[in-house]
Amino acid sequence: MKRGSVIGNIAKDLGIEKGSLSKRNARIDTDGNDERYCDINLSCGELIVSERIDREVLCGKKASCILKHELVLENPLELHRVSLHIQDINDNAPQFNEGSISIEIRESAHRGARFLIEEAHDADAGQNSMQGYNLKKNDNFILAINENTIELVLDKELDREKQKEINLLLTALDGGSPQKSGTVAIHVTVLDANDNAPVFSQAVYKASLAENSPLDTLVVTDRDSERNRQVHCIIQQNVPFKLVPSIKNYYSLVTTGHLDRELVPEYNITITATDQGSPPLSSSKTAQLSVADINDNPPVFEEQSYNTYVTENNKPGFILCTVSARDPDWRQNGTVIYSVLPGEANGTPVSSYLSINGETGVIHAVGSFDYEQFRSFKVHVMARDNGSPPLSSNITVSVYIMDVNDNSPQILYPSTEGNSFMTELIPKAAPGGSLVSKVIAVDADSGQNAWLSYYIVKSSDPGLFTIGLHSGEIKTQRDISESDNMKQNLIVAYLPPDYADVDGTGTLRSTYNYDAYLTTGSRTSDFKFMPSYNDNTLPADQTLRKTPADFAEAFGDPEGCPETTKTQITETEVMSFCQVSS
Repeated sequence: MKRGSVIGNIAKDLGIEKGSLSKRNARIDTDGNDERYCDINLSCGELIVSERIDREVLCGKKASCILKHELVLENPLELHRVSLHIQDINDNAPQFNEGSISIEIRESAHRGARFLIEEAHDADAGQNSMQGYNLKKNDNFILAINENTIELVLDKELDREKQKEINLLLTALDGGSPQKSGTVAIHVTVLDANDNAPVFSQAVYKASLAENSPLDTLVVTDRDSERNRQVHCIIQQNVPFKLVPSIKNYYSLVTTGHLDRELVPEYNITITATDQGSPPLSSSKTAQLSVADINDNPPVFEEQSYNTYVTENNKPGFILCTVSARDPDWRQNGTVIYSVLPGEANGTPVSSYLSINGETGVIHAVGSFDYEQFRSFKVHVMARDNGSPPLSSNITVSVYIMDVNDNSPQILYPSTEGNSFMTELIPKAAPGGSLVSKVIAVDADSGQNAWLSYYIVKSSDPGLFTIGLHSGEIKTQRDISESDNMKQNLIVAYLPPDYADVDGTGTLRSTYNYDAYLTTGSRTSDFKFMPSYNDNTLPADQTLRKTPADFAEAFGDPEGCPETTKTQITETEVMSFCQVSS
């Protein structure tokens, strides 16, 4: 409505006299800062339009559009609510967002394919708003409308060779009177169908590549499709390879990281070629790649060092230990051969002591070891592969020889050589604790096998002399008195450690025979030792006596001995006889 247009007569509607409106200062007020779209004619009481009213601006798409005002009267004060209901008129035509719409459709699209079209909008409300669409007649498309969705439906299949482009006209209509409309041009581009997938030049690709090959090593090449720039090749898996476009129509498969056959011996690389069609077509092929072995790993021993223990007097060929090394390389590169490195032990080549099986790593003793000659030695063993050049590693094998009781005790003092004699003089006034003599014997064995004990098994006066159990020192136990005999006879035994347990069979294989010559009236003690008897000279009925007292029974009373007494001792019994004169 134009300004000044009459909306209604308020004075008449309220029953107010027309002349009183001016006296009572009548006026139209709005809520807050709202625009005042109407006013009152005080002379006649008519409500008139004061500003242009646009329903679409004020209320948009609301179904009801109401403007609220107040009529104010003074003297007395009165307030009346004035509500203006704005009615829509068809003053807006339907509009599309764009002046034209472009669509690309492949010629391979099937009949019935649908393509969404953006709908038109009409700012009016009710019957004056959008009511329908109309598509200009054509050979290929029809229109489908579902609520607010507009779709072009392919009614006849396209043929790009006949028609590459199609122009359509779509009209949007409202329901006003007179009816208004809006149009949009639809431009359809027919695309060529992608009916040829990329083709590889081979069905299967096989290649072999040495491990530790440098980066960017060429593995295999393949020709691209005829339309080179329209095909893109990729590798699907996470593998240390990439595709690089090569000369003309080829791709090169090159490495992007180091290969290690011991970790991954082979790869199945899937290569996919995709064209630039829509939808894109693709094909895939698998390249089988075997990683060739190189000799890049030396043999590694299972232990950092080896210790072995063997009892002396072992038999030749005795197995000392087994060394073992592993090589992760393949075939001859991983075949391990063992050998003993040249060296000496105690001035003798180690090959004289042991040997090794080159295939199994078993180490054998060549001969018999003697603990008394040497107690340990070390050898270096090498494990070598059959690669070219060969790789190797070394390990130290320590051999420890354990002692057995295989040596008889030997007397050092008194001397046993020839017919030497020992003479001891003891002062008659010697006090108790005086040193008379000392018997010294040694055993070539080690540890407890060499422990010796000394005993006085018989004496003229048992209370006069004593001997140190382990020192062999003979001392007086008390002062020598006038009543003591001038000549004293002693029988001393030095025994090996297993003496009490041999039970007639013994662990030592030496037997000694001692002749003790007792001189009458002499002030000296004489010792004489005779050569040893061997096992074949022992009487069959002799057995080992286990206590020092048993020796006394064997030798009887020293006082009744003749000047020369010959006594035979069984194995493991080592005796010294002495006569002491004071």
